[in-house]
Amino acid sequence: MPKNEFALAFNEVLEEKQLAKDIVVSAIESAMVSAYRRAVSASTAQHVEAKLDPDTGKVTVYAEKEVVEDNIVDDHTEVLLEEARKVNPEAQLGDMVIVETTPADFGRVAAQTARQVIQQRIREAERSNQMQYFERQVGEIVSGLVQASNAQSATIGLDMKAEGVMPNNQKIPGERLKLHDRIRAVVLEVKDGTRGPQIVLSRAHRNFLRRLLENEVPEIYHGIVEIRAIAREPGARAKVAVSATQAGIDPVGACVGIKGVRIQAIVKELHDEKIDIIQWDQDPIIYISKAISPARVNGVYLAENDGARTATVVVGEDQLSLAIGRDGQNARLAAKLTGWRIDIKSLSEASGDSLKKLQNNAELAALIPATVEVIPQIQEILTKKAENRPIMPEEYTALGKFIDQVERRTIQIKEEAARLEEARTTAARADVPAVAFTMPLEQIGIKEHIFNILTEAGFETVGSLMFALKMDANKVLGLAGIGSKALQNIEESLAALTFPEPVAEIVKVEEPVIAEAVAVEDVTVDEMPFEKKQAEDRKDAKKVDEEENAKDGVSLDELFKMKPETFQNTGPAEDESSDKKKGNKGKKKAVALEFDEGLGAVVGRKIHKRGGEDDTGSDWE
Repeated sequence: MPKNEFALAFNEVLEEKQLAKDIVVSAIESAMVSAYRRAVSASTAQHVEAKLDPDTGKVTVYAEKEVVEDNIVDDHTEVLLEEARKVNPEAQLGDMVIVETTPADFGRVAAQTARQVIQQRIREAERSNQMQYFERQVGEIVSGLVQASNAQSATIGLDMKAEGVMPNNQKIPGERLKLHDRIRAVVLEVKDGTRGPQIVLSRAHRNFLRRLLENEVPEIYHGIVEIRAIAREPGARAKVAVSATQAGIDPVGACVGIKGVRIQAIVKELHDEKIDIIQWDQDPIIYISKAISPARVNGVYLAENDGARTATVVVGEDQLSLAIGRDGQNARLAAKLTGWRIDIKSLSEASGDSLKKLQNNAELAALIPATVEVIPQIQEILTKKAENRPIMPEEYTALGKFIDQVERRTIQIKEEAARLEEARTTAARADVPAVAFTMPLEQIGIKEHIFNILTEAGFETVGSLMFALKMDANKVLGLAGIGSKALQNIEESLAALTFPEPVAEIVKVEEPVIAEAVAVEDVTVDEMPFEKKQAEDRKDAKKVDEEENAKDGVSLDELFKMKPETFQNTGPAEDESSDKKKGNKGKKKAVALEFDEGLGAVVGRKIHKRGGEDDTGSDWE
């Protein structure tokens, strides 16, 4: 094939398959190696490689051969020394060298035998490229054409000649997908399959709505408006909570757009799915009130029991059906959006519940005597409601005020009880030694059957058992097989148990060196006034310089002839401590450490100041 024809065909393959040039070249070269091995029956242990010229289409094959002197038995595995040295001048007999071994008619043979291999390698490269591309698209919106649709799933043709599958449960209910319709969907999952990547698409996932909002609302895309939560029932209704990250921005208005143009585009894409945009609030009461919209809320009362968060929402009689929604849809979406379990009650129903609480709880009634006085009025209003007689607006107001007073006081009582229980728990835990929580239960020394019962009940350490007894002994007594005698045995064993004292950590203190001894003496100097200390330091430095200059001329022989007293008292800490014992508080000392070249060691010398004398009167000791 001429140069230009091969180059055109090669580039056409690259464009059609949407592959990189090196990937296709590598696939062709690998196919040529396979074709060569088949043509000459080469062993897999022999190293063979092929090089393709993308401009001319010429393929050159190189194979590893053994260097022989003159007798070639197999020209596919052996090469003469003369030929080998043309490639490697340092080649010797018995060496292995890589030489060109392209067969004469290899172009025609390779075209016939390597076609399938080339196609297979290109298909593998296509699948790998598709896999890498769509793995990056997980969670993003893609566009495609409907190729097939049945009751189980729909096949969507995507970019890069890939196919996506949309299961029936990921379709929008009621939406019919027609052949060759262009649709948008979010990539839910990408899995590697035997026939290429398996791309799972979805139009029912809440992230599809999130991405549509990002595409339609620039404020969300740029981070000025933030989507806090999404609750969605595909094809029917969705609630989206948004908040602004900058002051002066209306997040709800930004999402709705002028005359609702932005939100209407999304509603049309979602097969006329109704979307409620509400403003997120940090206060759960305000947030839940807005989540119940479009219903108007009279009051929201929160309660948390054992980790379960429940919000009681009180609405007017005319707002009850709107707050609950069709088949409870509005309340269900509001609960998903806020994360609270929502209990919606009308004014009359909530009033009846509050009235029962007030009548059955003497402690609550004692705290709000003014509210107790209006009980007859509330009973009369509830009687009128039960008899379907008309109720005046001021009577509804009275019901709302009554509910608010009772529920708020009930919440305060529960919070106070929780605080007392927490304080009691903290005190009980403080009474149990910390070591007990690390001691296994078998160390208590109780009977075996009692030990087995406690272990099955979840008591693994001595501390957990002691804590349970201090909090509520009946909790242990209520276990199956634990009676009064068993409880007495447990208490006696705990009373006889001794806990080791915590071992204090021993910190090793290193002995101070000479420099540290000097620092100790500096404390005595620091007791002087600052100005006087500076003057004394200058005098000491001057004295040290004078003495060093006086000693510079001493020879080694004269140094050894000196009296031993000259080198005594090198331990400053001992001398100065003895001086303190003698009461010499006014005596000021300085220590100079210097390297003596004659001795080859560091020598410490002290300068003693005489009380009332000038610096010139000080001597070396």
